[in-house]
Amino acid sequence: MATMRDSLDVNAGKNRIGSVLAWTGGVLLLVALFVFLIMRKNGLREAELLAEQENKPLPQVSGEELFGITSEEEDVPPSEEESVETMPENTYALPDKDTVTFTFAGDVLLDENYAVMSTYRANGSVLEECIDPQLLEIMQGSDVFMINNEFTFTDRGTPLANKAYTFRADPQSVHILKDMGVDIVSLANNHVTDYGEVSLLDTMDTLNGAGIPYVGAGANIEEASKVVFYENEDMRIGIVAATEVERLASPDTKGATENTPGTFRCFRNDDLEEVIREAKKECDFLIVVVHWGTESTDEIDWSQPGQAEDFTAAGADVIIGAHPHVLQEIAYVNDVPVFYSLGNFWFNSKTGNSCLVTLEIGEEGLVSSQFIPCRTEGSKTYLATEGEGERILEYMRDLSHGVKIDENGYVIKEAEE
Repeated sequence: MATMRDSLDVNAGKNRIGSVLAWTGGVLLLVALFVFLIMRKNGLREAELLAEQENKPLPQVSGEELFGITSEEEDVPPSEEESVETMPENTYALPDKDTVTFTFAGDVLLDENYAVMSTYRANGSVLEECIDPQLLEIMQGSDVFMINNEFTFTDRGTPLANKAYTFRADPQSVHILKDMGVDIVSLANNHVTDYGEVSLLDTMDTLNGAGIPYVGAGANIEEASKVVFYENEDMRIGIVAATEVERLASPDTKGATENTPGTFRCFRNDDLEEVIREAKKECDFLIVVVHWGTESTDEIDWSQPGQAEDFTAAGADVIIGAHPHVLQEIAYVNDVPVFYSLGNFWFNSKTGNSCLVTLEIGEEGLVSSQFIPCRTEGSKTYLATEGEGERILEYMRDLSHGVKIDENGYVIKEAEE
């Protein structure tokens, strides 16, 4: 019995020794593999440094060879943040071409309680059922497309007391602006604080979240009066916006101060003129967007001609106007085209004349400006063609002085006799 037990103990010992040797061999194999990989990686780094010194191409080694990574895992494109060159503050990239297009539309309203959004929802929330696809093609195809954001994006606040119309849109509806091709909006209007200060702050937050720049209002006067720039290697184009409506000592839509949110007001022109002068030093071409005039009339009011003189003398290269909700005349002031009002674009259910204005801008300045006639009806906006388009162009010719508008809507200054 003792001999058999001794034999079993010996065998058990041999088994334990074999297990230890096997385990030790496995560990040594893993260590050797790890050392090999480290040496291989260091070897590649040395080859990289040598190639840089001698300006030679690196040996092509796949991820699979080095770390066992498959080609799908290795072929990861750079992120959008990595691939986009860092731009200066308030500056956005233009495509690298000789001329660029900036297109402008008038008032847009996305309040769920009004006709435009009711029609949009009734048509399955399909934008093409509400805005002519031909217009969408122009808007989306422009290098920069801008609207007047005549409402707030908020679900907070209370409507301003004693104000006849107060507008607010669901912040989730901001995607509609993106679908339209909107690149920038003006907040310089008399509805951007309809639900109080918080509604302006929410609007700015919503636009920032959607990546849509804005001008004409801000958390303070510095932001409200900021200029947004678009640039490529050949040109830098600026946009600034201001409002001069509600000409009261204490208007419903407050002007921004050093410490409080609001709009950039320009009823007294000095501040806007100074911003224009300074901005023109920083860009080749400056577009000034102004909320001005009297509602529901195609006649410009007493203050607008003088303001146009001041703004163009300060350095504006084009003036785009809004607020009257109807079209107003086109004029040249100090050799600068002034579109006094673009009217409603997609705002209500009324039947009326509307437009897009497209500027083609090159290194030497304005190449062309085109008035594109549109028609609004039943909360939808159409491209006006054939007889309807010609009728609107003729209407604009009758309103305007000192300009020629050809059959395609191109606007040029009339030669002085």
